[in-house]
Amino acid sequence: MIKKLYMPLLVAMVAVLTSCGSKLGELSSDYFTTNPQVLEAVGGKVPVTINGKFPEKYFSKKAVVTVTPVLKWDGGQAVGTPATFQGEKVEGNNQTIAYKAGGSYTMKTTFDYVPEMAKSELYLQFTAKVGKKEVEIPAVKIADGVLSTGEILTNAKYTVAASTPSQSTDKFQRIIKQAKEANIMFLIQQANVRANQLKTDEMNALNEQMGNIVADTKSLALTNVEVTAYASPDGELGLNETLAGNRESNATKYIKRQMKKQKMEGNVDTKYTAEDWDGFKTLVEKSNIQDKEVILRVLSMYNDPEKREAEIKNLSSVYATLADEILPQLRRARLTLNYEVIGRSDDEILNTYSTSPKDLSVEEMLYAATLVKSEADKKAVYEKTTSIYPNDYRAFNNLADIAYKNGDIAKATSYLQKAANLNAAAAEVNNNLGLIALINGDKAKAESYLSKSTGASKLNEAMGNLYVAQGQYDRAVSSFADAKTNSAAVAQIMAKDYNKAKNTLNAIANPDAYTSYLKAIVGARTNNASMVISNLADAVKKDNTMAQKALKDVEFSKYVTSSDFLNILK
Repeated sequence: MIKKLYMPLLVAMVAVLTSCGSKLGELSSDYFTTNPQVLEAVGGKVPVTINGKFPEKYFSKKAVVTVTPVLKWDGGQAVGTPATFQGEKVEGNNQTIAYKAGGSYTMKTTFDYVPEMAKSELYLQFTAKVGKKEVEIPAVKIADGVLSTGEILTNAKYTVAASTPSQSTDKFQRIIKQAKEANIMFLIQQANVRANQLKTDEMNALNEQMGNIVADTKSLALTNVEVTAYASPDGELGLNETLAGNRESNATKYIKRQMKKQKMEGNVDTKYTAEDWDGFKTLVEKSNIQDKEVILRVLSMYNDPEKREAEIKNLSSVYATLADEILPQLRRARLTLNYEVIGRSDDEILNTYSTSPKDLSVEEMLYAATLVKSEADKKAVYEKTTSIYPNDYRAFNNLADIAYKNGDIAKATSYLQKAANLNAAAAEVNNNLGLIALINGDKAKAESYLSKSTGASKLNEAMGNLYVAQGQYDRAVSSFADAKTNSAAVAQIMAKDYNKAKNTLNAIANPDAYTSYLKAIVGARTNNASMVISNLADAVKKDNTMAQKALKDVEFSKYVTSSDFLNILK
């Protein structure tokens, strides 16, 4: 049972023990309080503020007393920061305690948390001298036990259960949209398609791809053909309108003849732009011509085409360059062949994997792992992927995910190291290395890894676990958001939002022993005895190690005399 401590304002007691007439002797625990009343581990530390009092006519004028907090448990102890006090006739720099009036003091200390502290006792130990004579002051117990709910994630077993690694995803697309383009260039103020424009490399490539689409209807499918024609932004607008329209018409006639020749069926969509100011701006931006910035400023200042053209022509020094280098590139018709590349079906991918996995791309291999149902089959696919594509980090990361979920942290670490060697910047790899670091208790390394995990699918969850480990519970709650996990519930419990923690725990899809144990803690903190008993019973049923944990857990100190409590923990 946790003893509640308080400091009375007026206490009139002190035992006088020494043979030298000193007023030092045994002190009652009533002279001390702790804040918090029940010690609690936060971020791997157990902080405590101790308020104490030396009563009236206790402290000898020649006394020097050192007070040392010591947290003791079966098999060990932790020594805190001491404080030294002196009587009125002692020369020194310590706090002076008056003989007649006594004196109060405050001392702070922090212990590094270890799990054994759950069942512990906090003592104040005294080292005292009056003059040169040593005086015995018996140690005083001022607190029992340490709440350790916030530290439960330091247990690797619980951390694994409460954390979800980030998987690497495939980029497989069954249907990939592709386009092949070719340009027909025209002479100034002309719209006829010249023979030399039909024999360019890009036009030959366009015609070849048309043939491929016709020949391979299983893997390729035409979407449409686009014809977009332009006139350069010089000369009369009406003339350019007619010119651009004729260029579109002639280019369309050509592509339709080609489609008919290759027996290709499909839509031809057409449009034209009388004056290609957008294309003009793009080419100028990419150029190194004189007065480049002036030209761009004119374009931003004026929207009227005639005004633009007039202002640019006024730049006589540069207009000749524009006419020779920029404007000819805008007199064109762009032919665009839009088509789809159709990949293997799910069945085809699985069949190919079974017969000839080397024929699959790395994206198809990674996708194949999502098609199989059992964990063993997924693992086999990823292992095969690493053998065929050893330079792709993703399969190694996903093998680490499987090992992690199975509690094989050593193997998960090994896979992640291989993944990191291939791609040290991969967000999901750094995310998962951060989880490993948390399991190993290295919060600094975890923070370093997670800082490089932007974009990882489970980053918010990982950061929530880090914040819990650091004792930043409000930040953890924010990071977890609406996640329904055990670790999110821990953050909410430590932030004292018990209703939210209860709702989170009730909504967990696959509750485990840890889930039930946390529900019991919520019950204990909200004085709901039936909630404590029923959920502890369920936790022990799922994992019998929970019984011994509960017996030592200060969360349940008020129930240790309950027969119902003790019966389920037998």
